[in-house]
Amino acid sequence: WDLTFLGIGAIIGTGIFVLTGKGALIAGPALSISFLIAALCCGFAGLCYAEFASMAPIAGSAYTYSYIAFG
Repeated sequence: WDLTFLGIGAIIGTGIFVLTGKGALIAGPALSISFLIAALCCGFAGLCYAEFASMAPIAGSAYTYSYIAFG
């Protein structure tokens, strides 16, 4: 559990403190729209992964999914 929470904290910390400053230089005032577009892209990537995972008859790891997809 500790390692999971450490990873989540690193992701949230990076998103809030680092990406906001870097994104403000590039996107300017449209930073919030930029984050919404990125969230939409992440959501679609999650849906693609869920579709891919539903093809497998068993629960498994990335190896199982790759084995099913590529033989």
